[in-house]
Amino acid sequence: MNIKIIAVGKLKEKYLKQGIAEYVKRLGSYCKLEMIEVNDEKAPENLSEKEMELIKEKEGERILAKVSDQSYVFALAINGKQYESTAFADQINQLGIQGKSNITFIIGGSLGLSNQVLKRADQEISFGKLTFPHQLMRLVLVEQVYRAFRIMNGHAYHK
Repeated sequence: MNIKIIAVGKLKEKYLKQGIAEYVKRLGSYCKLEMIEVNDEKAPENLSEKEMELIKEKEGERILAKVSDQSYVFALAINGKQYESTAFADQINQLGIQGKSNITFIIGGSLGLSNQVLKRADQEISFGKLTFPHQLMRLVLVEQVYRAFRIMNGHAYHK
């Protein structure tokens, strides 16, 4: 299975890079994982709605340029479907059974995702109603993908 994570912005924090690298290494025996960063737009404080939409559109164009036509796309969005870990693992497993071996996860920037990206997504998922920094979300996502593969392969996981 090929997993692609597309995220807006550069990851600067060393501790997050180290955590992500550890899970990418662990995932190597289960799938091929590719992490792609697209440039973010500068977003000063006190933007109008129109300015926010424009920024999301520009970031969205960069994201969509990295999404392949045959990929099943999960967009991370606060109002998306919430999964328990076993159900998330089952969803990924079912995609593989259906022949959808290219899966893309999209993490937006600080303002979220554009409507175009959300329209392209096959599914919106959420990791809860809390707001997470988008940089930290990369680590959370890659850990959950690793957990899903552990569950799919019958290995122990912490409940």
